[in-house]
Amino acid sequence: MMLDPDDLSPRERYRIMIGAIVPRPIAWVSSMDAKGRLNLAPFSFFNAVCANPPTLMFCPGVRPSGEPKDTWRNILEVPEFVVHLPNQETAEAMNRSATEFSRDVSEFEWAGVTPIPSDAISVPRVAEAPVAFECTLHQIAVINEGPGGGAAIFGEVQRIHFHDGIYDDGRVDLDRYQPIGRLFGSQYSRVTDTFDMVRLPVPDDAS
Repeated sequence: MMLDPDDLSPRERYRIMIGAIVPRPIAWVSSMDAKGRLNLAPFSFFNAVCANPPTLMFCPGVRPSGEPKDTWRNILEVPEFVVHLPNQETAEAMNRSATEFSRDVSEFEWAGVTPIPSDAISVPRVAEAPVAFECTLHQIAVINEGPGGGAAIFGEVQRIHFHDGIYDDGRVDLDRYQPIGRLFGSQYSRVTDTFDMVRLPVPDDAS
């Protein structure tokens, strides 16, 4: 089967992308507007970019009304944010924070999580999150400002936080971390089954 995106509606394209590109890591992002109002929201269009400097990227969308998501608007006002990685223990709180309230409502309170001061930036982080990356804005690449569009927001990592026992001697302990991933619709995945595959060296007779 071959599909031409031009023959599909934006909704159909979105459903294909989230159904095929799985599992996706989840950026649970805290941000703050110029009035000091906090926002907390999950994004599954998210990944690492590079390690020098350490840089992350997530992609907030544009609402059907044509307004960008609050996280995007906040970062334009206060160019700092924290990317948290949720796990099985914080999955319900992360899901609650996806509820779209007005900017006057704190998703921290609604989700039942605790804002605590960050070390290098002014935006608080989530105390309950197992992993958190404090970031300053590097750049925003706008793809489409219309409904269904979005932007890629790049942040340079300033501090990294782990709950005790997750990071040790240069390695992350998955059994203690218990990360989750986003699938299609209301489905999520757990990292409970892994396998090793060593990358092969270039053969001596390769041209």
